[in-house]
Amino acid sequence: MREDIKSTLLAKRVRSLVSEGSAVSTGSTLLNLACTDDPYCGLMMGGYYLLVGDSTSGKTWTSLTCFAEAMQNPAFKNYRLIYDDVEGGAKMDIEFYFGKEVARRMESPGPKGQSSDTVESFYYHLHNAIEKGKPFIYVLDSQDALGSKAATKKFKEQKKASEDGTQAAGSYGDGKAKYHSEHLREVLNGVRKTKSILIMISQTRDNVSGFGFEKKTRGGGKSLRFYADIEIWTSVMGKLKKLVRGNKRTVGVIALAEVRKNRITGKVGKDRAVEIPIYYGLGMDDIGSCIDFLIARQHWPKVDQKTIKADELMFEGSRKQLIQHVEDEGMERKLRKITARVWAEIEAESGPGRKRRYE
Repeated sequence: MREDIKSTLLAKRVRSLVSEGSAVSTGSTLLNLACTDDPYCGLMMGGYYLLVGDSTSGKTWTSLTCFAEAMQNPAFKNYRLIYDDVEGGAKMDIEFYFGKEVARRMESPGPKGQSSDTVESFYYHLHNAIEKGKPFIYVLDSQDALGSKAATKKFKEQKKASEDGTQAAGSYGDGKAKYHSEHLREVLNGVRKTKSILIMISQTRDNVSGFGFEKKTRGGGKSLRFYADIEIWTSVMGKLKKLVRGNKRTVGVIALAEVRKNRITGKVGKDRAVEIPIYYGLGMDDIGSCIDFLIARQHWPKVDQKTIKADELMFEGSRKQLIQHVEDEGMERKLRKITARVWAEIEAESGPGRKRRYE
């Protein structure tokens, strides 16, 4: 009886919403699985996604990798790639890391290469993109770097008061949270109608609210989370090191991505957080992360300290040799399928093991 239930849970479910023709990959098989339970689908068309994280935890890498993955997916061949670089922080070689097509097609939201500078201009730019009627992937990097007319007005008042030797009233905030609350819902209707994708990046802040609260928080108000289809929080788990000429050098980071809100599957939490190696000279290491996942979940046993036995790939050797084997033999898709199957098995084994109430 229990095996029958497990088989039912593992059976392929036809979900009209989730398919490669209606979603873009994040570039990470594990993050795709955490978002949709599908190894090839991460962010659905017509959706808004909130990506919150610490500095250098892979937020921009993930967003720009979505551009690169879109260029590999025929369903996105006519999509605009709009990168709203408010921070001015994306100085990497776009063509080298994300491909010639991304470098050619990536554009700023405003005329003459202008990015947004206030929360108001961001919504104007987003609304203009919607009105053109052509679908797009829009990345705001980041909402924390946006100013506002309210903050500018207050600054001018305080500056004038200082020059006059008087005292201006105290700060009443930058008004961004209220502006998001008033306008986000309206533009998201347009995002859905055009089957576009909005990715909004937000920085973490230390939470000083007191005992019993999360250590990290973010700005922008509650509406950013309320309207998000998926909310992902990223942090740095550790550094990737490589021995070069007798010295250890930092060559990347291991990012931890946790889905905290999910309207696609409803599955959230630390148990489904995924680890993604990001190399400075490569970007996301999808092959390495899948191999590490399968080893950590004891699907592929270790013969000894350095030797892995991967029966499905007819391989026995070191982790480095296994990565090379997958690349040389073109086994990337097969590796993703194995990872997805093991992910589904773990999900089934983690369930209540009960008969469904509704068929």
